[in-house]
Amino acid sequence: MRVKVERQVRNHKVVAHGGIYSSALEFDSRLLDFSSNVNPLGYPPTVKKVFKKNLSLLSIYPDPDSNELRDRLEKYMKISKNQIVVGNGATELIYNYCKAFLRGKRVLIPIPTFQEYESAARLNGAKISFFKTIDLNQDISKLQEMIVKDSCIFLCNPNNPTGVLMPRKKMQRILEFAYDKSAMVFLDECFIELVPTGNESVVSHLREFDNLFILRSLTKSFGLAGIRIGYGLANKKIIEIMQKIKIPWNVSGIAQKVSVEALNDRSHLQKTRRMIMRESKFLRNSISAMNNFTCYDSKANFILIRSTIKSDQIKKKLLKRNILIRDCKNFRGLDSNHIRVAIRTRKENLKLVEALKKL
Repeated sequence: MRVKVERQVRNHKVVAHGGIYSSALEFDSRLLDFSSNVNPLGYPPTVKKVFKKNLSLLSIYPDPDSNELRDRLEKYMKISKNQIVVGNGATELIYNYCKAFLRGKRVLIPIPTFQEYESAARLNGAKISFFKTIDLNQDISKLQEMIVKDSCIFLCNPNNPTGVLMPRKKMQRILEFAYDKSAMVFLDECFIELVPTGNESVVSHLREFDNLFILRSLTKSFGLAGIRIGYGLANKKIIEIMQKIKIPWNVSGIAQKVSVEALNDRSHLQKTRRMIMRESKFLRNSISAMNNFTCYDSKANFILIRSTIKSDQIKKKLLKRNILIRDCKNFRGLDSNHIRVAIRTRKENLKLVEALKKL
């Protein structure tokens, strides 16, 4: 039997990411993973107790609408519950958003950035244009020239993999321009809670812009990558559609419980931000002092690095020392002279620095 498959499905390419299961790696507890940009302190200590206490949920179908978690997020984000949708990780929400709103639509993506935007948009037949920039703060006017009527633009703040953070006022300029063009804006703020200083989120401006969808995640900020929790914020109409098209029981019951508990521990985030500020400075200074490496100025919990040594060679040699970094050559807009490293503890960061010196 010949199965007819849509062209965009047939041509779909799975995006390669970092993490200990990347590059056909097998799990090794000795491996230091600098390729994943999660909280360097891991999850809040209280989460472990809640996980053990709720093991009975493993035998029960979860709440399909994640009501308890959305109630907690309502207080945490100071936004109405009916403006919140919860996903099985932030990536599920990217794909659901594209499925709901972007079929055949024109899409603009500044690059380099998180590749799943392009992947999800292509899968749903969107017509994609790219805008290459390392620092969007310097190119806002040029970007605005590319925003067309009834289109959609993807933005990531701070941007992955560059770590560039756009101040709230500059982001407002883009939002206002897009609004006047009747263009939708998908804004990924998954890393914004780990920015050491200031608050450049535009969540408080959701009332002004009914074209705006903001993506958040507990993966990065609360170190919960393994249980897959992301959430989206937007006006009620957008959220109603997102709620309608998500698969039933998309988030496990134990993931919902653990996430509620994690959100109760704001001190964990504060401690993490202080650590990131300190360790980011240490890593940038240490690596920049080496002849073969140049660090970009990152405001996030990771650093993009340009090297005179090919990225795949760096990755291969560091793996022999049980250190995994992110080879960035598959990021559209970058090449094989770029790597990315996450901020980890001082002890772990020292091991990375010493290993890079020996390349």
